[in-house]
Amino acid sequence: MSIRIAVLGAGNMGGALIGGIVNRVTPAACVTATTRTPERAAELAAKYGIQATAGCNAETAAQADLIVLAVKPGTLPKVLAEIRESLSEDKILLSLAAAAPIAMIERIIGKRMPVFRAMPNIPVVVEEGATAVAPNSVCTPAQCKIIEDIFRSVGVVVFVEEEMMHAVTALSGSGPAYVYMVIEAMIAGGLKMGLSREVSTRLSEQTVLGAAKLVRETGLHPAVLRDQVITPGGVTISAIHELERHGLRAMLISAIETATRHSEERMRALELKTEK
Repeated sequence: MSIRIAVLGAGNMGGALIGGIVNRVTPAACVTATTRTPERAAELAAKYGIQATAGCNAETAAQADLIVLAVKPGTLPKVLAEIRESLSEDKILLSLAAAAPIAMIERIIGKRMPVFRAMPNIPVVVEEGATAVAPNSVCTPAQCKIIEDIFRSVGVVVFVEEEMMHAVTALSGSGPAYVYMVIEAMIAGGLKMGLSREVSTRLSEQTVLGAAKLVRETGLHPAVLRDQVITPGGVTISAIHELERHGLRAMLISAIETATRHSEERMRALELKTEK
């Protein structure tokens, strides 16, 4: 029997997840979604062949086996309170609001049921996402497999201890922004040296894509692959010396550290707000 999945708050992230779920995890007839506007609901229904409505979160959750909360952390408490009576111990709750801890979700719903906290990043929209998932103590291996299948349909997935979710948010959640800055700088460098914008953009984007794919497919440490590009007295080592002189690695490490601390602060603020 196919699992019935409801995606509540299907914006960009939720919509991308639906695209991966349909036909790879469960048939379109078993997927429902709620959106903020009727126009968005009609768009999802036409694109994926699913049932979608504007609002009706409680009714939609009541008919599902797995409820995906694709809403922002600030909105999550309101949505949880809205669907609380539609939840039961035999359903699965999957939250994409990474800043919201599992304990807070459990406190609001007041039920002992399987809860997963996930941090997908924006490349899920092109099915190349990186997602980390933390389950609560109620989740079974079979339920973990369902969640794994969902996120494998839009990229790669790893399971982590919940306390590591802040570091995940800083690394892979915010990470695309760091990479976009690198690509932007590479394009600018090509422009400065006389390449056209089109050529510089195409070469930069493919260089980053190809380098990442080589790391994944070879399993080699990036430092090993880097050394394969370097020749004694060559162009690459001169460029790397300049990057090291300006502290590229130190800046990225510090950025992830700072973002981790900020994620922790956001969680504490959200917990205090919901306790009032």
